[in-house]
Amino acid sequence: MTAVIESVAFPRTPPASRRTPSRWAVLASVCPVLGGSKAVLLTEARGLKISKVSVRAAVVGAHGGRSVRRGALVCEARETTMEVPLAIKSTWQSLVMKSDRMVLVSFWAPWCGPCRMIHPVIAEIAAEYSGKLSCFELNTDDNPDIAIQYGIRSIPTVILFKDGEKKDAIIGAAPKNTLLAAIQRFVFSMLGLGK
Repeated sequence: MTAVIESVAFPRTPPASRRTPSRWAVLASVCPVLGGSKAVLLTEARGLKISKVSVRAAVVGAHGGRSVRRGALVCEARETTMEVPLAIKSTWQSLVMKSDRMVLVSFWAPWCGPCRMIHPVIAEIAAEYSGKLSCFELNTDDNPDIAIQYGIRSIPTVILFKDGEKKDAIIGAAPKNTLLAAIQRFVFSMLGLGK
């Protein structure tokens, strides 16, 4: 036996300070399996955080009902997006080739799914190594000549530069620990510590 939903209402729930039980959003449905109609209060998400909500279930025709406290878990998004500066043809020389630091460049394109996956990883590395490592992204669609110059045939590709010279390349959406291993391997080789 299947249940047929007669109506579903999703009005906006008023703020807690103005909320009264009669103004809560109600989901009404017919459920033959349970033997009648059931009224359920919809949960409310405030700022995408975990919150306790009151759910009142009452069978139509019965006096009263029972109140249950349940937790609602809502995915909490990052409050700010992490940005990685863009390198373009006009800034390539000053940002990458003439930098006195080691430089990590992520070659990407807006239509590339794996590029979007690796972006937060590059942003985390940029934040963690701020002042020691310069991180940039280069859009291969907007700067094809630079991509061709470095033999970029697949994106995402991450290249490490030091003193304007290509030192290492990682092709594909590599995990953070793989990128960090490449950075550390390069640092150890610079210091003559071979790892």
